[in-house]
Amino acid sequence: MTAALEIDGLTVGYGGAPVLRDVHLEVPTARIVALVGANGAGKTTLLRTASGLVPPTAGTVRLDGADLADLSVEDRSRRGLAHVPEGRGVVVELTVEENLRLGALWRTPADRRAAIADAYELFEPLARRRTSAGHQLSGGERQMLALARALVAAPRVLLLDEPSLGLAPRVVAQIMAVLRRLCDTTGLTVLLAEQNVASALSVADHGVVLGLGEVVASRPATELLHDTTLRHAYLGF
Repeated sequence: MTAALEIDGLTVGYGGAPVLRDVHLEVPTARIVALVGANGAGKTTLLRTASGLVPPTAGTVRLDGADLADLSVEDRSRRGLAHVPEGRGVVVELTVEENLRLGALWRTPADRRAAIADAYELFEPLARRRTSAGHQLSGGERQMLALARALVAAPRVLLLDEPSLGLAPRVVAQIMAVLRRLCDTTGLTVLLAEQNVASALSVADHGVVLGLGEVVASRPATELLHDTTLRHAYLGF
């Protein structure tokens, strides 16, 4: 199967201290790969490097086979790479509708309207809150809005960092179900960094375990979910 996103030999450090060491992973088209590991394992750094926010010391990031080394964050986004960072990146002064329009700014008016309508269908709570400002939303609604804002740009690959953080299990299940449905029906490709390991692996096709900046396991998600030794050693459950 063709890899939509390839990370090859990625090494990243802050102030001389290595955070990622020679990381290799592939995310096949229309699949979900769960990137799991304890706090400090390097999950967020990997996503930030892939999206262009952090420069690597070594290694390459390729989208549909094209090296992204010389591309800015904005250019990577235009190529089809979307990043939803940890912390539910929403412009809190803007309404739900305005946030979605901002996400689809580069699209034609007709495509923008269709994409926003699709977002409201995917996340029904947002349709009821379309005139509410971001700061008036619950944590779950903000996470839905952050994800919807990324999706209206029609990305091919979505980098999603800790979407379950601080949310009720019911909301987490809803978000994970939406991701699975989009992969199965639209061909969206997702690299999902999560501390909620059981939730991430239950929806993913493949899992990659990071430990202190290195890949310690890369297997089908169901295998990782049932590997008791690995879970206890690296995943905390």
